Amino acid sequence: MTTFTAWKFGTPEGAETAATTLKQAWSEKLIKVEDYAVIEWPLGADQPKVKYENRDEWRAAGWGALIGTVIGSLIFLPMIGAAAGAAVNILRKKMEGVGISSDQLDNIGKEVVPGTSALFVVSSDSDLDRLAERFRGQSGHLIGTNLVEGELDDIKQAFEG
Repeated sequence: MTTFTAWKFGTPEGAETAATTLKQAWSEKLIKVEDYAVIEWPLGADQPKVKYENRDEWRAAGWGALIGTVIGSLIFLPMIGAAAGAAVNILRKKMEGVGISSDQLDNIGKEVVPGTSALFVVSSDSDLDRLAERFRGQSGHLIGTNLVEGELDDIKQAFEG
């Protein structure tokens, strides 16, 4: 199953550290990463910086579009103002189609603020226990996912337990 997760970190550089861990786990085949992006929002900055890995055209058109849509609807479109309201609603409807609710998007948008960072990941085929070992001590907090309740409990137990 393909999973979308959004992780918040209490520092602007925390998500980049987690992305490095993610790439290492991916190279060791502990997880299959379809796509990921890092948002860093330094204190005092007007807007966050978004970092994507170099992706091939297929990935950019597929899961990359999903992550881009999430980030755009959360951070950049609201900055444009009321004229963007219709566009935000269209994007939110698309997200609901892959299991990400408007409430979750609202929560993610409230969590990613100046002085923090976030890692957005679309993945599958993970060895959850071994993967969680890699992320221990990185202080990531799950702020959004398309997982259902039982799967969500497993992720929280693995990463917070």
